[in-house]
Amino acid sequence: MMSGKKQWEERNLSMVMDLYEMTMSNGYFKEGNIEDCVVFDVFYRRNPDEGGFAIFAGLEQIVEYIENFHFSDEDVKYLRSKNLYSDEFLEYLWQFKFKGDIYALPEGTIMYPDEPIITVVAPLIDAQLIETAILLEVNHQSLIATKTRRIVKAAEGRSVADFGARRAHNMDAAVYGARAALIGGASSTATVLAGQMFDMPISGTMAHSWVMFFDDEFTAFKKFAEVYPDNSILLVDTYDVLGSGVPNAIRTAKEVLEPMGKRLKGIRLDSGDLAYLSKKARKMLDDAGLNDAIIVASNSLDEFTIHSLITQGAMIDSFGVGERLITSKSEPVFGAVYKLAAVEKNGRMIPKIKVSENVEKITNPGRKNLYRVYDEEGKAVADVIACDDEHLENGSSADCIDPQKPWKTRHFENCVFKPLQKQIFKDGKLVSDMPSVTEIAAFVKKQLSEEIWEEEQRFEYPHRHYLDMTKKYYAMKNELLESLKV
Repeated sequence: MMSGKKQWEERNLSMVMDLYEMTMSNGYFKEGNIEDCVVFDVFYRRNPDEGGFAIFAGLEQIVEYIENFHFSDEDVKYLRSKNLYSDEFLEYLWQFKFKGDIYALPEGTIMYPDEPIITVVAPLIDAQLIETAILLEVNHQSLIATKTRRIVKAAEGRSVADFGARRAHNMDAAVYGARAALIGGASSTATVLAGQMFDMPISGTMAHSWVMFFDDEFTAFKKFAEVYPDNSILLVDTYDVLGSGVPNAIRTAKEVLEPMGKRLKGIRLDSGDLAYLSKKARKMLDDAGLNDAIIVASNSLDEFTIHSLITQGAMIDSFGVGERLITSKSEPVFGAVYKLAAVEKNGRMIPKIKVSENVEKITNPGRKNLYRVYDEEGKAVADVIACDDEHLENGSSADCIDPQKPWKTRHFENCVFKPLQKQIFKDGKLVSDMPSVTEIAAFVKKQLSEEIWEEEQRFEYPHRHYLDMTKKYYAMKNELLESLKV
């Protein structure tokens, strides 16, 4: 058994999988199915928090996982100890490298339920072994990016910083959650490792322990200002916000910073009635000539509390958001799934469909193309699923069916049809550049400001983005359903 230190230094994330992936792969190996090509789609069924959309995040980590996928001697030794697998299969794993193709939405794409986010076209075992790792990256980072965007929208232009590391579910959740938060629109993170790994802005002030360590509050503020004269944001709620905290911050500005030719950058409120306290503090600061000092607020914030604070006229310039962002407390499960869509037989892809008593769990079968349809003003009016051999050309017309209202035919004329997926891996080799986190965040912002209808971005009763099907695809799906009737 590896020691804790060795496990930490030599983690092989290839082993992050459910046991059934290995069990089924061993069965496929024994049946001689290892070269059979299959298609799996990743998709999700509903938007978090009853929202109008979600944000795709986590692709960079999926790429890293695929590129480094292997089974070490320690891994094979461990699997052998379970007495579940043949020596031939274990030898196969020891030499294993992913050989398939992967297609995906560009990271940061605004996405909707039931459309393929990622498509894996690969030998059966290759496709099966990577299921869990792909899903956990999509489910975690897409959830946090989407939640952050809601919080950022509620802040109405005020900055939002990720303060969530200590409330995250573990170290990886803190670091990759911070990455996802930046994609969703956060301005910075307090998590230093995330800043180092992803070249993200980092921010932070002081804790109550700093104030409590010194003999009195003013001394604590004075010492901090002397160390950080260009970045003095003072935490004013350790004892009494209006009775001592703000007055001592003003005194620090006047007696410590101004003689140095510096200005107080701001104060932070971390408890109490934030609307009331911020308005009182703002007046005190302004009356002291500190109009440029900002007020930062933290303490169990989310989009609902931030919206309420702004509605109440709170004088808050920046929000530090912790556990309700990093855990997406109001909706902690994203729910993306990985489903078989097609199996190759005699050189032809045969569509496969999962049928369920729950209509929403019936899958969309087969290889498929996904298009986003833009009107003449550049607004995204719908997404369309087409058969793999259908290609919708810009400026052409198309008749499509809304599967939720199949009696309605939608006619698209003079539209732009943009294919959404692009190839990421070909024959196991990376064939696409990966943008930086800041570039992904800018891509999200551009889509939401220029392409996505404001009605889809409402918190309450957002407009449903149409996911239509071409007539050919819709007919294929229904023929497949008919063929399965008993």
